[in-house]
Amino acid sequence: MNASIAIQVLPHVQEQEATRRIVDAAISHLRGSGLRCVVGPFETTLEGDLDQLMDLVKDCQRICIQAGAPSVMSYVKISYRPSGVWTIDDKTGKYREKE
Repeated sequence: MNASIAIQVLPHVQEQEATRRIVDAAISHLRGSGLRCVVGPFETTLEGDLDQLMDLVKDCQRICIQAGAPSVMSYVKISYRPSGVWTIDDKTGKYREKE
């Protein structure tokens, strides 16, 4: 794993429920990628190979349009290091509640 991303998609629609439906479609695609995926209240974080992650970013744009958004803005954070990046657990594991 040489990269991690955090992506927030913001479809340009008027209705709040339309926003939720479109964002849910993008999240569903990300969760179906087989990569480690953590959904948060503002963004979804994934870890994997940089090329695969960038393809998912592109997919999210197209999914939002196909789901009915006339346009979409996305905010993406990328951490890349060929020798490997910190995992989600490395970054936030100590803050999660023990189950």
